[in-house]
Amino acid sequence: MRVIAGEYRSRLLASPTGMATRPTSDRLRETLFNVLAPRIGGARFLDLYAGSGAVGIEALSRGAAHVTFVERAAPALKVLRANLAGLGIEAGFKVHAISVGAFLRSASAPNPKPERYEVLFLDPPYEAEEEYEATLGSLGGPSTALLDLGAVVIAEHRRKDGLEERYGALERTRLLEQGDAALSFYQMASRG
Repeated sequence: MRVIAGEYRSRLLASPTGMATRPTSDRLRETLFNVLAPRIGGARFLDLYAGSGAVGIEALSRGAAHVTFVERAAPALKVLRANLAGLGIEAGFKVHAISVGAFLRSASAPNPKPERYEVLFLDPPYEAEEEYEATLGSLGGPSTALLDLGAVVIAEHRRKDGLEERYGALERTRLLEQGDAALSFYQMASRG
């Protein structure tokens, strides 16, 4: 894996060994960030199920103001931290070593005031269908306080495993398919 564009362009990234973590391919990351290009500069980016950190690091490389990484698997956390250190990234990020569910519950609590994000990316293990339902359901319900006005939520998933058109207040606005993978883009449904 490598960083596709921006400040860290072409720099190599490590990925955890084994099958527990499936990094987003370079090609799919390039497609994702081509779509997100107008939104990334200065954005607050939330990388859920961060794994090696490749997606969040790509966001930092392309000018995101801050990236919050959420990952609980120890081998992935070790690689994530090594990738950040290897690129010399010392600021502009925070790593939460907890489950996504625990992060969403704590981050959306009324006190302190929750952090808000313009771009949220989630990539749970493809086999963990319940994680998609729980995370998207939370973001479209109790955790909507984390979404800045006009925020976009992107879920990477297996192409053959379609996600719902709507999760609470989140409504799918775009579906991109590439190889065996797909990206579902969600935004707050318009009130009207």
